[in-house]
Amino acid sequence: MSKLSNHFIVCGSGRVGSHLVRDLLRTNESFVVIEQNQQRAAEFAQRGVNVLVSDATLEESLREARVEHARGLAACLPDDADNVYVVLTARDLNPNLRIVARAAEEQAEAKLLRAGANHVVAPTIIGGHRMAVALTKPAVSEFMDSITADELGLAFEQVEVDAASALVGQELRATPIRSELDVVIISIRRQNGEMLFNPAGDAAIENGDILIAIGRADSLMKLNALARGLR
Repeated sequence: MSKLSNHFIVCGSGRVGSHLVRDLLRTNESFVVIEQNQQRAAEFAQRGVNVLVSDATLEESLREARVEHARGLAACLPDDADNVYVVLTARDLNPNLRIVARAAEEQAEAKLLRAGANHVVAPTIIGGHRMAVALTKPAVSEFMDSITADELGLAFEQVEVDAASALVGQELRATPIRSELDVVIISIRRQNGEMLFNPAGDAAIENGDILIAIGRADSLMKLNALARGLR
C-alpha cells in the first residue's frame, strides 16, 4: 500500500463497485479498494486485489490509500450523502484528482458536482436508457453489448498524442492508424476542448490531442506506442 502511486481508488465494492473492480482487473492499472464489509473485502483479496478494510468516508482511510498520490477515485458507496462526503474529502486532499461518483438519486448529481466530482454516473438513468435502446434499436444494443462482453475482441481507448510522436502534424489519412493498425478514430479532442466527431481524412493531428479510438487490444497498444513516440 505504501508504494502505490498514480493509481485508482475504488470506494465501496457493492453492486456498482464490484463491476468496476472486475473491469479494472482486466487492465494493467494499479488500484486499491476501500471496503468496510470484511467478507466482501476477503473475497477481493483472494483475487489479488489491494483491499483496505475501512470506512471510505474517513479522511484517514483515504490517506492510507494514498489519495494524495492517486490518479483517480470512484465513489461507489450506496448512500449519496456518503459519496458527497468522500468527494469533498478527496478533493481537499488532492485538487488534481479525477473523481467519478455514483448517484443513487437523480437529484444528488448537482450536489456531487458541487462537492468536486468531475463526473457523476446515475446507474438507474443509464439502465433506463440502455433498456430504451434495446427496445427500439436492438441492433445498436446488440453491438454495444458485444463490445462490453468482449465478444468481438474490440475495445474503446483514449490515446494522448505526445510532442515526440510521428503523428504530430500529419493528416489522419496519411497515418498508419487505419491502413496498418486497423483502428478507427471516432473523435479527436483538442487541447482547447474542441471535439472533432468522426474526423475527416484531412484532419491534422496536433500535439496534446486525445484520440478516441476503437479496435482490437493489440492494435490499440501499438497506437498508444505510436502516439507516445515509441515507434
